[in-house]
Amino acid sequence: MNKTPDSHKLTNLQELDVLLPREIRGQSHTIPRIVSAVRRGELGLTKPSRPRGSFLLLGPTGVGKTETVVVTTNHVFGDGKLFRFDMSEFQNQEALGLLLGARLGEIGYLGAVRERAAEGSLLFDEAEKAHPRVLDILLQLLDAARLTVATGQTLDFSGFYVWLTSNIGSAELMSLQHSNEATLERHVLTRAQQALRPEIFARVNEKLVFHRLSYEHQLEIAEKFLSREIEFLAVRGHKLELDKTALPFLVRKGFHPKLGARPMRDAVEKLVGDAVTECLLAGRSACGILAHDELHDRLGVF
Repeated sequence: MNKTPDSHKLTNLQELDVLLPREIRGQSHTIPRIVSAVRRGELGLTKPSRPRGSFLLLGPTGVGKTETVVVTTNHVFGDGKLFRFDMSEFQNQEALGLLLGARLGEIGYLGAVRERAAEGSLLFDEAEKAHPRVLDILLQLLDAARLTVATGQTLDFSGFYVWLTSNIGSAELMSLQHSNEATLERHVLTRAQQALRPEIFARVNEKLVFHRLSYEHQLEIAEKFLSREIEFLAVRGHKLELDKTALPFLVRKGFHPKLGARPMRDAVEKLVGDAVTECLLAGRSACGILAHDELHDRLGVF
């Protein structure tokens, strides 16, 4: 039986619908459904014989699917309660042994998860790439929240959320720009149902299609990454103030219409880091104004 959440957890649940839009940009249509499912799960309003909640997150790379799981899990449970599996590494039948134990007495990866935690999130990235026998494990998790490992133990995962991510249909999301969002979502969901097997698809509580990121959303993301990088460097004694030229330069270097936020994050970390590195190697303080150096087409500290 679920316990009534303490005041700290209640506060976290109340704050979730404010936190997620701040951290995940361009996907506001998904957030109310995620928040609703997590709140029900944490308040004991889900069936005890199933996971607290299950989600299928669909969409192109770099649009916030995995970040949504990370932010939600860390906020609700704290650090160390997200257990991530890349299903591209479980494409053959032998992978079953990795998850459940290959020989008598082994507990496998999922047994090790259950030894470490009684609650949290299980994230299965690129779920459609898993071997059919591995998908059978997912089906058991979604259906009964119980798995039997090679030791003979039956493990209870009813304290966990199960998250599946997939790029199924992402090519259409990127190329069919003139179709309305409802039409695109129906198309992607149909593709996912075919690829993941209908019985798995049917057992997932929330099927959510993440959209491609517009230029405006990537601009917001660049601001977020830049602010975090400035804070990170300040802790290390490198205090920087931003010139108005810094952000447009970073957006120009990091914007990618198909790869989403990852190139933006990498551009911010590299180009700001290079500007600080240049100062330190020259024996100068890396404190000052961070601005676009037009002569060399890079960031500099002035």
